[in-house]
Amino acid sequence: MSILFDSFQEWGNFCQTQSTPLWQPVLEYEIEQKGRTEAEIWNGIEQAYSVMCQAIETGLTKDMRSFSGMINNGAKRVRDCKINVLNEDFRKLIYRTLAAKEVNSCMGKIVAAPTAGASGILPGILFHLQDIHQLPNQKIYEAMLVAAGVALIIERRASIAGAVGGCQAETGTAAAMGAAAIVYCLGGSWQQSFNAVAITIMNMLGLICDPIAGLVEVPCVKRNASAAAIAYTAAQMAIADYDPIIPVDEVVDVMGEVGESMERKYKETALGGLAATPTGKAIAQRVLQTSAEILPPDEPEN
Repeated sequence: MSILFDSFQEWGNFCQTQSTPLWQPVLEYEIEQKGRTEAEIWNGIEQAYSVMCQAIETGLTKDMRSFSGMINNGAKRVRDCKINVLNEDFRKLIYRTLAAKEVNSCMGKIVAAPTAGASGILPGILFHLQDIHQLPNQKIYEAMLVAAGVALIIERRASIAGAVGGCQAETGTAAAMGAAAIVYCLGGSWQQSFNAVAITIMNMLGLICDPIAGLVEVPCVKRNASAAAIAYTAAQMAIADYDPIIPVDEVVDVMGEVGESMERKYKETALGGLAATPTGKAIAQRVLQTSAEILPPDEPEN
């Protein structure tokens, strides 16, 4: 990927023709774009994964209450709940994803993958995947490059920004990145990895971006958890050769089309959806009033 592929098909064909793994051209693209050595790129990936893992630990050990009050240690509540709706592995995926995203909402250190609003999804997926399959760090680092390649093509063909394409563009892309990474790590083919991307996005088409009070807290944190679950579902289907029917590039193009046709109030403006409910408006007013009380008054002009 010293060239930026225009499609998943082009990326897959290149890797098949060159007999190279999916991550290799992405690594070459990173080296060229950043003007760094291969060792420096791997080191940066290692640091990024370390921050992801630390975010999960922080979210599960520190007090996670946001300024707005909308985030209040939800990950720990899921972890400590005595009633199991899901099996324990599935519950771990949910609370690990929530933990990483809550750190973002509480102004902690995170990795935007691909955005801050979706910053819990890839950490939750990769940390959980490594834990249950005992994968070496290097395999995770390679999967992160695969995930980055997925985001590059989605950004090129559609969008990864909620302000452009709605929440489908943010959490949808992050989940697609995670799904491809899962399949890669478990030995799937490039076709299966890209089928996982297609299935993931199919299940997230049309998701609006409607943050209450303009903060990426509600419903964003909850959507990170559900997106991680969708990614695992899609990966399981894809690695079993469940055919998405519609090719991945066509699915991504539809994602871009849906984003373009979506009304402005559903694209990170906090003017529609949950943000426009009576409760959403009341929370926004309270947050605004609290902010005004904390901020010092403007000094008079001379």
